[in-house]
Amino acid sequence: MITIKENTTLVGVSELRSGIEKVLKKAHDGVVIIEKRHKPTAVLMSNEEYEHIQNLLETAEDLVLGFIADARYKSSKGKDYIDIEALLK
Repeated sequence: MITIKENTTLVGVSELRSGIEKVLKKAHDGVVIIEKRHKPTAVLMSNEEYEHIQNLLETAEDLVLGFIADARYKSSKGKDYIDIEALLK
């Protein structure tokens, strides 16, 4: 197990098998990169960190979709829309 940054640890698959409790403790405090044959294959992190990243991604996606919708609205004309009463008939 090698600490490569303050909260990032590098661990091999064989070390993961033999010391899972130690690796899980490291994952609770930061990110653990799991290597197989000296190549990164997976990342282990706490559930709280994962949820935080998911929330950031969802917020970023909402912002991008908002900008796309705003651009479409600004470039549209009245004839591009369907009247709601006509649609409901």
